[in-house]
Amino acid sequence: MRVIISGGGIGGLTLAMALHEAGIGVELHEAVPMPKPLGVGINLLPHAVRELTELGLGERVLAAGVPTRELLYATRRGEEVWREDRGLAAGYRWPQVSIHRGTLFMLLLEAARERLGDAIHLGSRGVGAESDAEGATLHLEGGGRVRGDAVVAADGIHSAIRASWHPHEGAPRWNGSLMWRAVAEHPGYLTGRTMVQAGNSDLKFVCYPIREATADRPALVNWIAERRMDPDTPWAREDWNRPGRIEDFLPDFAGWEWPWLSVPSLIRAAPAVWEFPMVDRDPLPEWTRGRVTLLGDAAHPMYPIGSNGASQGILDARTLAFHLATEGEAVAGLRAYEAARRPATSALVQAARGQGPDLVLDLADRRAPDGFEAAGGREAVLPLAELQEIAAGYKRKAGFDPVLLNARPSLSARLGSAPTPTGLAGAA
Repeated sequence: MRVIISGGGIGGLTLAMALHEAGIGVELHEAVPMPKPLGVGINLLPHAVRELTELGLGERVLAAGVPTRELLYATRRGEEVWREDRGLAAGYRWPQVSIHRGTLFMLLLEAARERLGDAIHLGSRGVGAESDAEGATLHLEGGGRVRGDAVVAADGIHSAIRASWHPHEGAPRWNGSLMWRAVAEHPGYLTGRTMVQAGNSDLKFVCYPIREATADRPALVNWIAERRMDPDTPWAREDWNRPGRIEDFLPDFAGWEWPWLSVPSLIRAAPAVWEFPMVDRDPLPEWTRGRVTLLGDAAHPMYPIGSNGASQGILDARTLAFHLATEGEAVAGLRAYEAARRPATSALVQAARGQGPDLVLDLADRRAPDGFEAAGGREAVLPLAELQEIAAGYKRKAGFDPVLLNARPSLSARLGSAPTPTGLAGAA
């Protein structure tokens, strides 16, 4: 079997290595001729770190990032709404890792080149695909074509193949929020491995370290300032390279001075800021047509709520490789992959639109607008049992409930091997 991949981002590169591990031939075409480590920080949740670890990349990933110790939800006053352990501290067998997106991308590209060599083609853009009874063809910009048993579109939120199937879908769906994102050297705070989400859905600040502080240098902290705009505000197509201006949003966070962190100080420490609209697309009724399927943001772009975008692309890749290997035939493998992944990711897109686990911030703000003390204390406003269920419910939906994830059989498989005795519900 031979699979052609269009798109060499996080999902596409992971798929290439997963297919190679499974004994399946693979060829990857990426439009960018000279990839660069663009972007800011992202989080890899334990279910994604598990998959990269089983591909032999766990130590590299951990060395390049920070194992997240805890997640803290706070009000704009810095009051604690909810705090929970993360990664190994929460009982997972794999850590949660905060890492620079560009660093992760370059790490995956280097590993894929080591393993697949000339099968990785840069400066080669896929513009369409077609399928017939014998195979599938990826059409390349400039008139070239490449053929295999299946084609996978892993070409992002602006997927050419998805657009050819749905020409009237239009631009991604904007929810009215703009994000200003950056990384900054700054003294560590709290545990030194704490992820913070503060504010509410109208005005939010997120930060977490992607490089720990040492005696010789400060921490490198990723931060996101998010503000909901007037729905009629025009927005430009999202781009990791579009610069933003701190004067457009810094005044909104002027009073966010907490005993353990000064938000304005962290914002001002960034050497550069990028602006990015919060967008997604509606879930599709199908991902697969014949021998062609979608993966990652081409299939299910979602709001960056719950730290799940990159993680879900990695899970797609491993699940697809597993089913192609265990089914032993392309069409059946693609169908099994979609059956395992499309309902789960569609539910996550909808959950992110409902704020996902970040819902606790809106609940705190709505029930205690003048602070917890004025409302009779945090427990009176948000009972612990309610907070725990919101957090646990999202973990179940996103596939990283610790008990289920730790017990789930591996997605590693070789072509022609017998499938593991699981419906892969925990692979969602």
